Amino acid sequence: MEYVIINPNDNVKVCLDNGHKYALTDIKKGELIIKYGFPIGVAAQDIRAGEHIHTHNLKTALSGTLEYSYSPEIKPAEPAEPMLINAYVRKDGSVGIRNDIWIIPTVGCINGAAKSLANLTGAVCFTHPYGCSQLGDDLLITQKTLCGLIKHPNAGGVLVLGLGCENNNIYELKKVLGDYDAERIRFIDCQDCEDEILEGEKIITELKSVAGNDKRTPVPISKLKVGLKCGGSDGLSGITANPMCGRITDRLVSMGGTAVLTEVPEMFGAEQILMNRCVNESVFNNTVKLINNYKEYFIAHGQPVSENPSPGNKEGGITTLEEKSLGCVQKGGSAPVTAVLDYGDAAEREGLNLLNGPGNDMVAVTNLAAAGCQLILFTTGRGTPLGAPVPTIKAATNSALASLKKHWIDFDAQAGNDDGLLDLIIETANGKPTRNEQNGCMEIAIFKDGVTL
Repeated sequence: MEYVIINPNDNVKVCLDNGHKYALTDIKKGELIIKYGFPIGVAAQDIRAGEHIHTHNLKTALSGTLEYSYSPEIKPAEPAEPMLINAYVRKDGSVGIRNDIWIIPTVGCINGAAKSLANLTGAVCFTHPYGCSQLGDDLLITQKTLCGLIKHPNAGGVLVLGLGCENNNIYELKKVLGDYDAERIRFIDCQDCEDEILEGEKIITELKSVAGNDKRTPVPISKLKVGLKCGGSDGLSGITANPMCGRITDRLVSMGGTAVLTEVPEMFGAEQILMNRCVNESVFNNTVKLINNYKEYFIAHGQPVSENPSPGNKEGGITTLEEKSLGCVQKGGSAPVTAVLDYGDAAEREGLNLLNGPGNDMVAVTNLAAAGCQLILFTTGRGTPLGAPVPTIKAATNSALASLKKHWIDFDAQAGNDDGLLDLIIETANGKPTRNEQNGCMEIAIFKDGVTL
């Protein structure tokens, strides 16, 4: 077996065959276990050198909300020669890398009609179960998320399909939507329409005609907003795919681009690293609120803040949330943190943006798309066919997965080819379909935190 010591301060080594940890030295009960140069928990019992370290002898040290201090450690991005992509420039100046027609229901009651229209026309529909029986901020999150998709530059045209009696009816949704391109965004209120299918087909035909005149033109890669996500992580995620993703993030930011990191619970235990890269105290304070508010969300529901690693994560060698988080945040590279976004906020500042939201794969990729990301870098050690509404590049942490699931995986990160991944991003931006697009895996899920009437 082959092992790696990630950081010289570590007291564990990682097996590259299975992603699991083994003690480098004798470790006493209560002592910190160090990986990536940071604590990933404490020894639950005495551990001898060479012994396997996992759930039987390692426990989390995470607890509730904390106080933090701002100790800036900002590494300025080194300017890089700008690169170009070929994309669609929209009327508002935003840039899309796809030109599809989307159908977005305002409420789950109309999902059936949306699916029928998609089957008849070839448009892509994004069904969901919400939009009614919601109140307050819970409803607003649904509205803001849907509005982010409705205005997404990857859509050449959008048909918003409403029912009429829902809380999130078209009239109320438009209040959140604000200004929009009426040529490309159209609405049907089905209760006021004699035949919503015939009317929908007519509108989609018109939208296709408009989008058919669009042409790709060269634009700077700085116009690209890339979402960062990991799912089905394993012990190699923080060694192969996530660090590679981080190096790509740094290169994109050095060219004036924007990256968006989400999965707030998977920052717990690694949050100080991100806080120290905040460009000013205001962004730092917003990051503190982001972390502590999410911990309070756990606590309010009577759940421990450390309850995150899934059965698959553990089988792949990840033991504690601290360990998972220290691997997760590496997708952000060393880029300065320039903004903190809430649900439905648009990513507008170049650099690394932090986005509120859970680690749940489908909710997270939806949040990233709604923030304006035109594509998502999705690292995985276990594999998943999941895809966002936008192209979702799956980078495998290990070559075995890349070989086994060729129809899911776009890139083998264990092979270690940074230039190859950047080339794939550019090819994808220029129109090359990702596996999720080829497989028709383009779905959404909306975060919910409120009563159902």
